Amino acid sequence: MDTTVFEAHESEIRGYCRNYPTVFASASNARQVDEDGRSFIDFFAGAGVLNFGHNNPRMKQALIDFIQADGITHSLDTYTTTKRDFVSRFHEVVLAPRGMDHRMQFMGPTGSNAVEAAMKLARKATGRRQIVAFSHGFHGMTLGSLAATANDAFRQWSGVPLENIHRLPFETAPGGDTALAEYRAALADPSSGLLAPAAFLVEPLQAEGGVNVASKEWLHEVQDLAREVGALVIFDDIQAGIGRTGSYFSFDGMGLDPDIITLAKGLGGFGTPIAMNLNKPEIDDHWSPGAHTGTFRGPGLSFVAGVVALDYFTDDSFLADVRAKGERLRERLVKIVEANPDRGWEVRGRGMIQALDTGDGAFAKRVQKEAFDAGLLVGPCGSGGRVIKLIPPLTIPEDDLTEGLDLLEQAIDAATRAL
Repeated sequence: MDTTVFEAHESEIRGYCRNYPTVFASASNARQVDEDGRSFIDFFAGAGVLNFGHNNPRMKQALIDFIQADGITHSLDTYTTTKRDFVSRFHEVVLAPRGMDHRMQFMGPTGSNAVEAAMKLARKATGRRQIVAFSHGFHGMTLGSLAATANDAFRQWSGVPLENIHRLPFETAPGGDTALAEYRAALADPSSGLLAPAAFLVEPLQAEGGVNVASKEWLHEVQDLAREVGALVIFDDIQAGIGRTGSYFSFDGMGLDPDIITLAKGLGGFGTPIAMNLNKPEIDDHWSPGAHTGTFRGPGLSFVAGVVALDYFTDDSFLADVRAKGERLRERLVKIVEANPDRGWEVRGRGMIQALDTGDGAFAKRVQKEAFDAGLLVGPCGSGGRVIKLIPPLTIPEDDLTEGLDLLEQAIDAATRAL
């Protein structure tokens, strides 16, 4: 394994490679193989990008056919046959069955780009500046989205003030059960000094923040308050969407009606970059042509693979399988907690995003190392990195899921013995 070229010439900013100190050479579904031939089970899936696994064969064949036919890989926002296929299929599979008439806005290729565009549109539509964001939220690393991100380890690198955000506790955080009522009362008080916000920006399931799951009731309280004060509702479903929780959106079935939904990560299916916002028409009408541009708004490869990804959601058995696998993940984590009753650990999640909150970032880091040494890729998240998050591909084979859970349990046992 030769990493000298990276160490000599790549920026010190590199991070994940320090947690996974090997050189990967190939990958298929839920496994990555390094250049020495060692196979790793992937419970990290590109930070939630690879919902359909590495090198999904159906998508790979569609991409090969597209490239061999000289398909248009880059198109700015011009019309192409591949974009038409994607837009039509997304409307048919996702929007129409839910009675949604949201318009699709393509911007730069990352989730942070999606959040930036959503915040900009909300401010334009309302004429207001403040965005309400929540504790433990993660929305991106560019300055606007970073202002909404709560993690101080990321915020401290901005170099400038991160402003125009009003922070409230998330439902599961201290004070989260009363914060919305108190904020409503303050907005109604003409002497509170608070101005009504442009939007409430919330992850129905906070992924990077520690796999914190909002209740249906609390999300309705957010939506109701937004409507009362003339603000928009923006749901960030970038990591928890695209089937991850066992439904296409993480908030499906809750009777919610967000004004803007931000999507990225698994949207393109194959791991190629794409981001898209869903804007209600009356909100989207505030845009003028070219008011928010970006070089990579026409990602042909992602449109092609994304159409194949949408096919999974026409098969009820696929999402049923996701929910069943998610229950297996949760049950194993619960057994691990029950075997360590004095640790105060907690299991959280929905569908195939499950997590073990160990309460100790150093311990979670040891678990990650033990897991890597045993052949399993996991990633800590949450406050101080104390939460071990499990986000394997939704298509992971049953044998790999079982083996990965066995390796995780062994890694936790090894880290516990080292205490």
